[in-house]
Amino acid sequence: MLFRSCKDSLIAVLYTNGEPLLYHDLPRVIKYASDRKLATMISSNGLILNERISKDILEAGLDFIKIQLSGLMKNDEPNIDNGIKQTWEFAHPNNQNNTGPLENFKTMLKGKSYSMLLNHSEHQVVEMYLSENIATYEVTVLDVEKKYYKFKWQVEKYNKDGPLKDCWLTTAVSQPIPMGSSI
Repeated sequence: MLFRSCKDSLIAVLYTNGEPLLYHDLPRVIKYASDRKLATMISSNGLILNERISKDILEAGLDFIKIQLSGLMKNDEPNIDNGIKQTWEFAHPNNQNNTGPLENFKTMLKGKSYSMLLNHSEHQVVEMYLSENIATYEVTVLDVEKKYYKFKWQVEKYNKDGPLKDCWLTTAVSQPIPMGSSI
């Protein structure tokens, strides 16, 4: 683990080889960092994510997780539309109300506007804005046809009591902006 002081914060970076969700003490590590007001993030393919693991890492204080993009990247592993279901689980309840139920959300993601997210080849996430309760990211994906698209992805810290309290959940994803081909 690497700790580094910055002007008004402390950054901790934990490098691991392999799938972070396989680490049995992951919730404890996340809680340790979260209790010290450190932002936490993991990148996972999400294949072993289940309700218990989700609950454990969210309750431990995980702030933001790239699991949505990683899940969409391998949408049909291990089951059909597994990535879409994972993305749905990390959507803010207000977002779920606007786009749901889940079957409608699946239809939306498989439609022309968002289908490039499904089974994409690679993605890049750049933080554009961060406040105490809202963060905005610029997300660039390379789809299966080797075309780049850019999105604005907004997450918000959920403030109501319950298992999602203080978790960062997706509130909005912009329409894609075509960026051209990689060929």
